[in-house]
Amino acid sequence: MLRAVGFEDDDFKKPQIGIASTASDLTPCNMHIGELAEHASKGANEAGGKAVNFSTITVSDGISMGTKGMRYSLVSREVIADSIETVVAAEGFDGLVAIGGCDKSMPGAMIAIGRLNRPSVFVYGGSILPGIHKEQPIDIVSVFEAVGKHARGDIDDSELKEIESCAIPGPGSCGGMYTANSMASAIEALGMSLPGSSAQLAISKDKRIDCEQAGKATMNLIQKGICPRDIMTRKAFENAITTGIALGGSTNIILHLLAIAHAAGVSVSIDDFAEIGARIPVLCDVKPFGRYNMSHLIRIGGIQPLMKMLLDRGLLHGDCLTVTGKTLAENLKDVGPYPADQDIVLPWDKPFKTNSHLRILKGNLAPGGAVGKITGKEGLHFKGTAKVYESEEDALQGILRGDVEKGNIVVIRNEGPVGGPGMREMLSPTSAVAGRGLIQDVALITDGRFSGGSHGFDVGHITPEAANGGPIGVLKDGDEIEIDAVKNSINVNLPEGELEERMRNFKGSGCPEKFGVLAKYAKLVSSASLGAITDANL
Repeated sequence: MLRAVGFEDDDFKKPQIGIASTASDLTPCNMHIGELAEHASKGANEAGGKAVNFSTITVSDGISMGTKGMRYSLVSREVIADSIETVVAAEGFDGLVAIGGCDKSMPGAMIAIGRLNRPSVFVYGGSILPGIHKEQPIDIVSVFEAVGKHARGDIDDSELKEIESCAIPGPGSCGGMYTANSMASAIEALGMSLPGSSAQLAISKDKRIDCEQAGKATMNLIQKGICPRDIMTRKAFENAITTGIALGGSTNIILHLLAIAHAAGVSVSIDDFAEIGARIPVLCDVKPFGRYNMSHLIRIGGIQPLMKMLLDRGLLHGDCLTVTGKTLAENLKDVGPYPADQDIVLPWDKPFKTNSHLRILKGNLAPGGAVGKITGKEGLHFKGTAKVYESEEDALQGILRGDVEKGNIVVIRNEGPVGGPGMREMLSPTSAVAGRGLIQDVALITDGRFSGGSHGFDVGHITPEAANGGPIGVLKDGDEIEIDAVKNSINVNLPEGELEERMRNFKGSGCPEKFGVLAKYAKLVSSASLGAITDANL
């Protein structure tokens, strides 16, 4: 059977390197990955291995966003992980190169790598170039926010179509420090990608070289007997968390790093993000809350000079092993500083925020924890009255209709891992809030999650979720909610005993799906505070 697919006599003596491709025409994030896989195969073969290509699925968050299809996004992370694990283990591959583009293909591949623990390298498919509208760079989030501007009357049909038509100019993952670029950076800091892999354009020659070098690096790992769990240690995860915070990364890095750590047998909790975040500033002026795209960061050297800055200040563990076979400190030894005239990565003494924008909040609304993405631009404290919606669709329509007013806290529930099921991202509602000019005046909380493109006073991952009987399920219109991003608290202010009384009479609705992949997912999935992992042993 192997002869039939191209093996020759000498190939049977070589280590077999699986090349896991997430190529598809579904999304620009992955449309070029088939070609990248060819370069990874070339590298593995030139280094003395035998590359064997296979593929797995992807779904497009950006296309399914705001629809019921988005319920499958986080679920796809598990499907990708399961499929890569299944192929590599079933075929007995000696090593693996996994190439991911869209948000979930990256953690999905890394979960599989952690489970398999065979010599492996992860390759990021690369970032997209920005589109240009009225001489300004735009991206996918610009389109979602334009919908809100259109509803407010700030732009007409023609301009909305212009923005939509030019926002996505070609291959690559969404261009800000959204989930894809955040995860690519975290994986590089974790030591599981080659230096520079996270900060290369999808269309660049550098990305093709990166893929070839990944194939060769996997062979080097096989020869040295270095496996992923030798690299993905507790200290390596601390490096990933530190770098992700300094970059201003997505809330989704919490969800995904927790899941990857679980797959690698490493103990990491949401409290670690709070502890590390207390001493790490946000240093990058990047979208969605800042001015610049990933393409701008690439031009000045990517994340390597930032990591060198963190290492020199004793904030990274330099002795961590990486897929180069060298330590992090060895990889960064010859990395110079950013150009003196750049203003994308800010000076240490003038950060964007003095500590983490990723806030782990707890209180009577989230006894199991919640995650806020609060940069300080929108303030650090918000007290307002609840405007409750039972689904994302209802919330979006209410925001676009003008039902949401200054001082409201939009509550979107029944969107958690079980209640959705699938924990949809709330990019459409948060972008509608921004587009209607309410980003400074309205907060939004949910038991769902947020796109890396969301910005504003947003709190997600509220646990327990409504479907599992969490307190968010008993909120009513007009309830006073208070969020404090300094004390890291989220509470509903009710008369003494009223919350307890409401909870006595409340039972979560559970999963609305009774069969198929969503129902299976809901049966196995943990809370968001554990990374929404699917583990039969939980």
